[in-house]
Amino acid sequence: MELIIGLLSGAVGGNVAGMALKNLNQGTLINSLAGIVGGGLGAQILGMLGAGGMAADAAAGGMDIGAIVGQVAGGGVGGGVLLAIVGVVRNAMGK
Repeated sequence: MELIIGLLSGAVGGNVAGMALKNLNQGTLINSLAGIVGGGLGAQILGMLGAGGMAADAAAGGMDIGAIVGQVAGGGVGGGVLLAIVGVVRNAMGK
């Protein structure tokens, strides 16, 4: 469940970053794909670091609001960061 939340929030984060940073916007499809990959990576990194409450929730057998917010934040930020990286690389290749 945590990965799905990270992927969805990553897609949203990628599109929000694309709208906010017009010079790095790659279109809805590329923004979403970069966001999904970045969100998945962000969620996994947070899980490895023990942030977001994933380890505690697995032991307790459920998710609380703190874990969900952590996954949304990690996925959104990861998606936005990866979109920025993709945008910079694609813009540099186009010059």
